[in-house]
Amino acid sequence: MTYCVGILVKEGLVMIGDTRTNAGLDNVATFRKLHVFERPGERMVAVASAGNLAVTQAILSLIQEGFKPDPDGPIETIWTQPSMFRTAQFLGQAVREVYRVDGPSLEQNGSSFEVSLLLGGQTAGGRLRLFMIYRAGNFIEATEDTPYLQIGEHKYGKPILDRAITFNTCMEDALKIGLISMDSTMRSNLGVGMPIDFITVRRDAIKHDILYRIEAGEPYYHDLRERWSAALRKAHQNIPRPPYQG
Repeated sequence: MTYCVGILVKEGLVMIGDTRTNAGLDNVATFRKLHVFERPGERMVAVASAGNLAVTQAILSLIQEGFKPDPDGPIETIWTQPSMFRTAQFLGQAVREVYRVDGPSLEQNGSSFEVSLLLGGQTAGGRLRLFMIYRAGNFIEATEDTPYLQIGEHKYGKPILDRAITFNTCMEDALKIGLISMDSTMRSNLGVGMPIDFITVRRDAIKHDILYRIEAGEPYYHDLRERWSAALRKAHQNIPRPPYQG
């Protein structure tokens, strides 16, 4: 299982992803799910992936090695896309191409073609944007009214984002709230786990601000977890008990 979240606020972009791919008692694997394609000043593109690992790795390899979205056109890669919108279209085409090659055989063998992607970043001359690409290759975009998108095991972290994130949230708070959302997910689902990768991108910088991996036992994250748990306990204790009687 996976949990990845992208948060687009006025100051910039935050993207966070876990690295757990199997949570069996004796078979825990770690793979990076947040991938960065960056040429400062030209493009800063981050892709987070969830779903079947073989499928997501095939898509990531394809967008780097290149393919022909148009049979009569040139080979394209993620580096040749002129805008973030075109990059989102290109990732959708890559999803469909991998499905064309691998989808039928996966389904014949009882496996599903499961994949979803978060795409965030900015190209020179364009604006900072955040998209979610579905398994069919279509996509939606984050807006000021809905400034965050999630993939994977999203239900446990969503209530926190709903209550705390707005387009005007500062970058530092967006990162903090995103990490709390990740912690809430990990506490409720063992299929999501450490380490955690995150990136922050300032609007119009066209380069990453922070690219960091949080390992188990990292002091700030441990403190965040403890403070959040204590705050929840205090909050419910401060609410009066229900007055209802049978």
